[in-house]
Formats: sequence, C-alpha cells, structure tokens
Amino acid sequence: MKTPKFLQLNNLKGDIMGGLVAGVVALPLALAFGVQSGMGATAGLYGAIAIGIFAAAFGGTETQASGPTGPMTVVSAALVAGAIEVTGSLEAGMGIILASFLLAGLLQIVFGFLNIAGYVKYFPYPVISGFMSGVGLIIIILQIFPFAGLDSPKSTVKVIKDMPRLLEEYNLQAMLLGAITVVVYFIWPKVTKAIPSALVALIVATLIGYFFNMDIPVIGDIPSGLPALQIGTIMSIESSSYTLIIEYAFVLAILGSIDSLLTAVIADNMTKTKHNSNRELIGQGIGNTIGALIGGIPGAGATKGTVVNINAGGRTRRSGMLHGTFLLAVLLGLGSLASHIPLCVLAGLLIPIGFKIIDVKGLKHLLKVPKSDAVVMVIVLLMTTFGSLIQAVGIGVALACLLFMKKSGDMSERGLEVGNVSDLDETPWEDEGEFYKTYKDKVLIKRLYGPLFFGFTSYFKDQVKKHAIDVDAVIFRMDRVPYIDQSGIYTLEDIIFDLRSRDIEVMFVGLQDQPRDMLEAVDVVPDLVPEEDIFATIYDCLDYLKLRLSS
Repeated sequence: MKTPKFLQLNNLKGDIMGGLVAGVVALPLALAFGVQSGMGATAGLYGAIAIGIFAAAFGGTETQASGPTGPMTVVSAALVAGAIEVTGSLEAGMGIILASFLLAGLLQIVFGFLNIAGYVKYFPYPVISGFMSGVGLIIIILQIFPFAGLDSPKSTVKVIKDMPRLLEEYNLQAMLLGAITVVVYFIWPKVTKAIPSALVALIVATLIGYFFNMDIPVIGDIPSGLPALQIGTIMSIESSSYTLIIEYAFVLAILGSIDSLLTAVIADNMTKTKHNSNRELIGQGIGNTIGALIGGIPGAGATKGTVVNINAGGRTRRSGMLHGTFLLAVLLGLGSLASHIPLCVLAGLLIPIGFKIIDVKGLKHLLKVPKSDAVVMVIVLLMTTFGSLIQAVGIGVALACLLFMKKSGDMSERGLEVGNVSDLDETPWEDEGEFYKTYKDKVLIKRLYGPLFFGFTSYFKDQVKKHAIDVDAVIFRMDRVPYIDQSGIYTLEDIIFDLRSRDIEVMFVGLQDQPRDMLEAVDVVPDLVPEEDIFATIYDCLDYLKLRLSS
C-alpha cells in the first residue's frame, strides 16, 4: 500500500516552514475577520483552525492554505446582522448563524460529489490574471496603514480616501521596523535559502521591536482554550428561520467554492501542478462543517496564505495542515509569544508578497494580446481591487464568453473554420503519408482544428502531456487554427517550455496570421520556437525531420 504523500518525509522542512509562515500570517487575519463578522476574534480563530486543518487534509490542492477570507466574512457579517435583527441579540441568533454555516459546509460537500467544480476550468486566463493582480494590489493597499503603525480602513477605496490621515498620524518607528522587515525579506536569500526569508524577517524585526521597546501596535492578547461543541445551539433554531438559513447557506457555499477554486488555480500556476476540484470542494465543506460545530466563522482557500505557503517552501497538504495546527498551538498556549508580533512587521511581509501575486507577465503583454482579452483583464483587475472579487470574476467570465462568441461569429462571416479545438484527431491526415507509419514512435503530430481559446486549453494541455512521451519531436499542425486568445497563447507557451525542458524539438506547421502575430508578440516565436522550426507546409517539415532523424 502506497504511503500518503503528506506522511512521506520528502520536503518536510519546506512544508514546516511554509505551514509556520502561513500560520503566522493567517493569525491576525483570522482574528480581524472574526471581529469584522460580528462574532468576535475567537470565532475567527476557531474557523481558521478547523478549515485550515481539515480542508488541507481532505481537499484536492496540495499547497492550499485555507481560512477566513474577506468575501466570506462580508456575507457572514450580513448573516449575523440579519440574525440579530430577527432574534434581538447575538446570543439568541447564534443558532441561526451556526446552522447557516453548517449547511453551507454540507452543500459544498454535495457540490464536490456533483462535479460542480468541473466548470471552473473554463475560466479564461485574463480573468485569472486580473483576479491575481487585483488580489495583489488589495494586499499592498490594505497594508499601507499598518506599515505606518495605523489602523487600516476596511477597503481599498476607503484607504485612498483616508490618505490625509496617513500623512498626519504616521508612526515613524513602525515605518522603520516595517522597512527593516522588507530589507531582510529581500536580502536574506542572498545569504542562504535554507531558511525562508519571510520567517527570518518576521523573527528579526519582532525581536528588534521587542528589545528596543518600540511604541508600535502589536497583535495583542490571543484567546486560549479548546472550543466547545455547539450542537445544542444549532439544534435550538425555530422553523421560521429556515428560509434565512437556506438563503445564506447557498450564498456562502457558492462563494466559498468559487473563492477556493480560484485560489487552487493560482496555486497550480505557481507550482505547475493540477488540483482535484471536486475533492477540493469536499475538503472545504468538511472544514466549514467542523468549524460551524465549534462556533467558528466559515472560510475558503486563502490566496494570501496559499501564496505565502508556496513561497516559503510548502509543497504537500502537510503544509496546510501545519498552518492550521500552528493556529491551534497559539490557541492552546503560544499566544503570549505571538502577541508581541508588530502589525507593521506583518505588513512588511505582506507587501512584497502582494507584488509577487501580481501577474507581471499578463500586464507586460497587455498591449500585445487580443484587445478583447486586455479589456477583460483590466475590468476584472479594477473590479477586484476596488469592488467585489466574486462579481469581478463573474462579469469577467461572462464578458470573455460574449467577446469570444462575437469573434467566432466574425470568423464564420469571413468563411473561416470555427470547429472545436478539442477535436485533437489522432488519425493521420492524408498528406502525412508514409512518414507517420515510419516515425510514429519518434514524432508526435498534434492536429488542431478550430480556434485555440480558453474553453479547451486545459484539455489540450492534458492531451499533449499524455501523448508526448519518449518522442524526439512534436509537430503542431496549425493549418486550421484561425484564432488564438491569451489563454491559448500561454497554454502553448507552457506546453512548449515543458517539451523543450525534456529536449523535445517543437515545430509549427501552417501558422495563420493571427496566431503567428500573437506568438511573436509574446516572444514564444522565436525564443521558444525559432524561425527554422516553423514551416509553411507539412511536406517541408517532414523533409526536415527525415534528414534529422536519419542522421
């Protein structure tokens, strides 16, 4: 019987560091989200522990760090307000609140078994890119005030409006300590990469602040003690509250699922892995269900924690479980140590991480990719940063679909083929003749038909990976590909980079004008595929390969 990956000792140090740093970063967020929800800091910590441990253990993303998130907390706060309005107090409405959280977790488990998660793979690259960059900007903007030793407004818009206060009330000691954190974060990797720079920066800056007795805000007192089961509270609800419970449970379940799967895609992009979407929803549902039973607020895959975990070395689900376990340790007795961590130090860690999340490649190619993709990316980025994260993604996907349908319609009017690129025909075309029979074990020919766009990039990548084993060359027949969008461009780039890393030569045949212009704009041609490996006809390509393979 194969040992589960999280029980293997491979990358143990990286997972410990990743989990520890992610846990430290998650601690103040959990407390803050608990307060924001209206249930108190303890509820935030309980939720972070439950979903942190169990979503990692049972989820489908190896490096996911889960916990309370902004979008989930906003909905939770609305539910708390509604329950108080109905019952008259938080204590009286606690049954409604926790029952909603519990049902939301159960619904996520159902979503996983029903394969609802399968539809997320259709998210276009511009939407993911805009979302990632928007999240990065949010992190940076919201850490400006803590970096200066001040309480931060709760939204990016309010931060911008409140800038005059920053200029008048900034804490010079906090800014100095935050700057030290940033410097150590960037300088330490030049000394050694054995210990994550985020952890070193955290310890060094915290010790400086403590021993020099700096007058700066710190995390402060941490609640302690194991939580009690809230089954009795949940079972005490009245039937008149069922509608409210079901309504908010569905909203939380859908929002948490989208939030988690988006973060899982981000984790995939960073680690070059592939998550199990259905299992991820089941794991998230289990975490939220247990969280509700102990009085915690619900959460989802946390982009900040996941990125921190990966950057610090986390590579297996063990890192996410350790992230939740660290929070449990804080609850049980390490709060006195964590309570001395200055908030400006955490800001000094999060600001560089925010810059890392921003999709520099996507922004750099903004003027080179199809205009429709650029428009979608900018809209999602702005809406994510200054509006609603989930609405940004929803509108982005809808707009991308509409623009693609328009592009398909335009191609049809011009008489171009708009078939399904997923028809990756494995049957040799007539013009490949005897070559295929002779060299089929050495050369893989992928025959594409129709536009290469976001709807089929995941399938396309899987198919190439599946068949490109022990071959010397791969030919992409692009004769019947009239259009390629940003998702298709970067998918091809990833595929070619992987093939080249395995010393497999890549060739294009029959590149049409639009695909060639896009590949040249982002330097796939000639950086990854030189001009001499691009052929107008399959005959030219096969003649070249015959000489190469026979030599």
